[in-house]
Amino acid sequence: MPLEPGDPSRLNGRLQALAPRLELTLSEDERARLLAYMAMIQRWTQVYNLTAVRDPDEMFTHHLLDCLAVITPLRRVMAEIGQGAPRVLDVGSGAGLPGVVIALLNPTWQVTCVDAVAKKAAFIRQAAAELALPNLHGIHGRVEAPATFKNPEFDVITSRAFASIRDFTNLTRRLLAPHGRWAAMKANLSADERAGIPADVEMFHVEQLEVPDLNENRSLVWLKPRLPADQMARQP
Repeated sequence: MPLEPGDPSRLNGRLQALAPRLELTLSEDERARLLAYMAMIQRWTQVYNLTAVRDPDEMFTHHLLDCLAVITPLRRVMAEIGQGAPRVLDVGSGAGLPGVVIALLNPTWQVTCVDAVAKKAAFIRQAAAELALPNLHGIHGRVEAPATFKNPEFDVITSRAFASIRDFTNLTRRLLAPHGRWAAMKANLSADERAGIPADVEMFHVEQLEVPDLNENRSLVWLKPRLPADQMARQP
């Protein structure tokens, strides 16, 4: 049976117990809203097929914990690039994974989720309303279309099971701020995908993620625009 918002179920206690393994401290309100978000996905999926994952326990590990695993790395990078109130773009967001989770746990960040499927973008907007997330925005459109975004230049652009790194960076390059970073969530990063990374993009770190109760490979691939040789020479 789908969880109802605020339901003090066993998953609440499980979430509280596992959060420290992700270097997170979640308040009671944050845990309740995260589980309410999972309940929303379950309800909408019955009609709109937001995700192939239907089982609550599998959704908890494969969706919620998987997305929670990127919160601490994202916060670290935001601090490194000096962005206290950053703008984040989640591409091909689907049910809002990880965009909704990012917005919920970082209320000072402006998070935009974009998807080419209208019903998925509508779900994001409904999640923003039901979960009281004024910093969460859902956009229906193709990421490569110039008319999709009124204010480009995002500090971090994320993706999860969206496309190859080559396509991901090519489609979003014009939307990344000069100091910005790409963060691609990957289960497996093949040699072919590594070889296909554009020459003007630098993959500077592949961060292995440990997702509690999920015995599968997960990594966060960090990339940034590669500076031209003359700019590199002028750097101190």
